[in-house]
Amino acid sequence: MDAFTPTTIAALVIAASFAAGLNVYATLLTLGLLARAHWIVLPVGLDMLSHWWVIGVSGGMFAIEFVADKIPAFDMVWNALHTFVRVPVAALLAYHASEQLSPEMQILAAVAGAGIAIVAHGSKTAVRAAVTPSPEPFSNIALSTGEDVLAVGVTWLATKHPLIAAGVACAFLLLAVITVRLLAKFIRRMWTKPRPANAQ
Repeated sequence: MDAFTPTTIAALVIAASFAAGLNVYATLLTLGLLARAHWIVLPVGLDMLSHWWVIGVSGGMFAIEFVADKIPAFDMVWNALHTFVRVPVAALLAYHASEQLSPEMQILAAVAGAGIAIVAHGSKTAVRAAVTPSPEPFSNIALSTGEDVLAVGVTWLATKHPLIAAGVACAFLLLAVITVRLLAKFIRRMWTKPRPANAQ
């Protein structure tokens, strides 16, 4: 993607913020490696992502998260702590990606990026909370791997076909919100389930 218009920047912000909400290190690493290899051109404000130190730190943290996020129970702690990483970094990505726009639009992009990331992150955490009590680890591992693949895939797609990537991100955000609402209803129903008459 060589030319950036307000529309393509908005689409890139939506897709990258969604991906960062799932796995911020995978998002930064993917963008950095693609830019470093000259396979893509990023908005001017994101040039720093192609620096080797950014790629190295992102790669190291991605490797740690790849393992940590697949350990039942510990993944809940990890995801809770990363509320303070994924959301601010998504806001910064959105802010710098929209550098060629007006200051007002940059602030709006940062707010939108943070909002999208918190929805993606919150939905991921809620689904993990429902799956983690499962006695087998395979569902947790499958979910985590799927999130990693989705984060990398959406990030790559955002650099080639930002409008399609934004559409995919919006579809997954809608699905995530619906899933969380259904989970909340199920949990509420379980807690308010009437007890048998002979129960003490």
